[in-house]
Amino acid sequence: MNLRLVIELVPSTSWYANMRKVLPRKVWDNIRKSVYAEYGHRCGICGATGRLECHERWEYDDEKHIQTLRGFIALCPLCHRVKHIGLAGIHAAKGIVDYEKVAQHFMNVNRCDRDTFEQHKKQAFAQWRQRSRYQWQIDFGPYQSIVEGAGSSKAPRPSESM
Repeated sequence: MNLRLVIELVPSTSWYANMRKVLPRKVWDNIRKSVYAEYGHRCGICGATGRLECHERWEYDDEKHIQTLRGFIALCPLCHRVKHIGLAGIHAAKGIVDYEKVAQHFMNVNRCDRDTFEQHKKQAFAQWRQRSRYQWQIDFGPYQSIVEGAGSSKAPRPSESM
């Protein structure tokens, strides 16, 4: 499948190990605002304007269990919910999010049908279950110096940041 918008589930053992959690609010705000400007204040996937959210782009080494931050992308709330469809499902169960609207956004952006969405979601959750079996080493990659400069010399373990 050649999809513009894909689901990216973070292994459960790495939840909350992210830049937003390890940086002071002011530093994180500067990063996310620069990302929004870099994307022309538009969603980097669907082009929507309005409210944006900053999404971290991670690369996974499935053999060494190292999760490396490669960059950021500005996303509209719907694209961001698709990326984290598991959290969207939890929020939908609580009445916070309209799950069908999230699924429809995936199908609209990718110009695909419900079967394609369901197949992609199934594959994403299978990969998530596999990755969640391991404790991941968090590598902030080119952003490590920012983390260290903010007073944290190492990435937190998920249990430390929850």
